[in-house]
This record gives sequence, structure tokens and C-alpha cells, in this order.
Amino acid sequence: MLEPFVSSSSNGPAVFHMEQVSKVYVMGEVKVHALGAVNLDLYEGELVVLLGPSGSGKSTLLNILGGLDVPSGGQVYFRNQAMNKADEQSLTRFRRQSVGFVFQFYNLIPSLTARENVALVTDIANYPMPPEDALELVGLGARLDHFPAQLSGGEQQRVAIARAIAKRPEVLLCDEPTGALDFETGKRVLETLEHVNQEFGTTTAVITHNAGIAAMADRVVHMRSGNIADIKRNEHKVSPAELEW
Repeated sequence: MLEPFVSSSSNGPAVFHMEQVSKVYVMGEVKVHALGAVNLDLYEGELVVLLGPSGSGKSTLLNILGGLDVPSGGQVYFRNQAMNKADEQSLTRFRRQSVGFVFQFYNLIPSLTARENVALVTDIANYPMPPEDALELVGLGARLDHFPAQLSGGEQQRVAIARAIAKRPEVLLCDEPTGALDFETGKRVLETLEHVNQEFGTTTAVITHNAGIAAMADRVVHMRSGNIADIKRNEHKVSPAELEW
């Protein structure tokens, strides 16, 4: 890896530091510029909403932060370690130990119960919480032995959140976690994410195209055409129960 880079501000040391990060996908003779030259820091314990229309680069940025993709240019640091110079073994260890992922589609295994779906992660984590505890945290302590088909969409998403947090990740990365849910169910899922953020101090980044969700964040990163248009801090955060969209 590269020499450590220390980025800090009044918010404290940065958990993630992105410096002039670009991403170009080449498909035959066509080049798609997914990210321009992005500079961004994410700080300990904050909840950040990445806001922007489809195609603005939000998911690409999140995938690079999570070690699922690599940048075409620039530098990415996690706790001062250069991720873009890490080998695949190091990236696998980073994804397994440090990051929890929540996606729009729950990716639960239909033949496994809620408890068993969460145990898939706890079986490979270093210091996991019991699956039962993780499900209790997301309000599903009474649904441990239910299969995905026996759960509502919101409950399935909360199982996915329990699976993500059960390994006690330092960072929780969420890509449109309410995108497939109705209004009231979506708010319950956001309440769960806020609870995890506050209970464990987990640095949390939530991608959405829904501007109404931005009010619950510490900071809002607006993206447009592969670049950060602006970053705003919410002086007065709104609880998910109070959100309207």
C-alpha cells in the first residue's frame, strides 16, 4: 500500500478520503465517464445522504468506497490506508471485516430463515454479534425462524440490515435501501438505519434519488453527471418519522 495519508478537519479524522477519484467504463469503442474528479471525506459516526438522479455516479462512488470497484484515477483511503493500491486479498478482508452493504433488493436466500440468512455473515466475521441480537436490533426478534416469503418487503429489508450490521462493521453503505418500498415501510427502514448509526456510531452512507430523505442526514452530498455539485450540512436533522416525500 501507499504511505498513509492523514485527512482531518473539525469533524475529526476522515474514515474515507477520496482525492480526484474518476471512473471510466470502456464498452467496446464507447467510454462512459461515471465519475469525474471527485473529492470527498466521510467522518467517524456521521450519517451522509448521497443525493442525485439516476446516472449521476452515486452507486459507482459507493462501490468504490466499499471495495467492490476500483477507480480509474485518483486515490481512495480508508483510515489512511490506500485502498486503490491494495491487492484482492486485502480488499476481500476489508469488505468482510469493515463494511456492511445494504442494497435496494434484499438478496436473501429463500430457503434460509431470517436467522440463517444473518448467520451467513456472522460465520465468517471476526467479532460478530449473535444473529438473534442483530435481528432484535432491527425489530425482528419475533421473526427469527420465518423464511423470506413469510416476511413483508420492509421486514426482508430489515433482515438485510441485520445481516449487514451483525459483523459489527465500521461503515454501513446503503444503495437505495427504500427504493422498492412504500412510504411508511421505507420510513421504518430509515428509522432502523438511524438507530444503528446512533447506537453503534457506525459511519453510514445512504444513496437515494429521493430528496425528502436528505433531511435526516448530518450532511447531504448532491451529485450530478459524475461530479459532486455541492455538500450541505443539516443544522437541524429531522427524524425519519417526520420525513415527507
